Amino acid sequence: MNQKKIILVTGATGAQGNGVASALLRDGKFHVRCLTRNVNSPKARELAAMGAEVVEGNLDDINSLRAAVDGCYGVFGVTNFWEHFEKEYQQGKNLINVVREKVVQHFVFSSLPDYKALSNGKFAVPHCDMKAELERYAKYLQIPTTFIHIAFYYENFLTFFPPQAAEDGNYYFGFPQGETKLAMVSAEDMGPIVKVVFDNPQLYKSRTVGVVGEDSACDEYAATMSKVFGKNVRYNYIERDAYASFGFPGAEELANMFEVQRLHIPSRQHHLDECLVMHPAMQSFESWLEKNKHLFFVQQKEPEYSIY
Repeated sequence: MNQKKIILVTGATGAQGNGVASALLRDGKFHVRCLTRNVNSPKARELAAMGAEVVEGNLDDINSLRAAVDGCYGVFGVTNFWEHFEKEYQQGKNLINVVREKVVQHFVFSSLPDYKALSNGKFAVPHCDMKAELERYAKYLQIPTTFIHIAFYYENFLTFFPPQAAEDGNYYFGFPQGETKLAMVSAEDMGPIVKVVFDNPQLYKSRTVGVVGEDSACDEYAATMSKVFGKNVRYNYIERDAYASFGFPGAEELANMFEVQRLHIPSRQHHLDECLVMHPAMQSFESWLEKNKHLFFVQQKEPEYSIY
């Protein structure tokens, strides 16, 4: 009997990795090996119950990566700037080096565009730019890779940017995106896209795939919220410099991110069109809101995922 090819999923208990592992496990084509720092966590146990091989290790530990990647046909790699900050680059480099050393046939890496380059060096957005550096490194090593550029999460409206009540009776959310369309997607829809990528290496190796569920202006998202919630929700454009001055951790970086998008990423419709072919059940913002509206306007937990 032929054994299934093995795919390693890193960050398997996080938003992206868990979605990828779950999609691959439901499909059943591959043997799924999940890398996590704690094999006894509830999410790790859930993956094991679904049929995953759960192994302990982390991106700082080269030997644990070597053991996890050994014998793998494919690897899904994701790094987390918001948890590790400047350490993200070395962690990503560790994984990429082991993928090359073990001659992995298909590496799928969650990356992002180079915002500093898009703005001709004017605006640094480290959580994007560092992933872009790792993307360049994987290309330099000529690893057979598909790069995944996921859009802004719908889930951010539950945690980072929830609509806030104002004295005028309306609800508002705001940031420096302006009138430029903001590409968004549910984090859980990344899994089915990555599954299609692994299923069709001849189509997706040496390519970048953008994961987008909707590409609309913020005023349109506010109108959708108003419709679903039965409340008046409005988008408040906050200029870049004003947002950067707010003083919370990451304020300037997020201000830069939205400003680069406002000025240099007018549309990601082509990514949305491709995703709807790859995954016809991709959730629109309205369908996602309908499913999750009970989670709004209640006390929120700390987010389990980053902005991207």
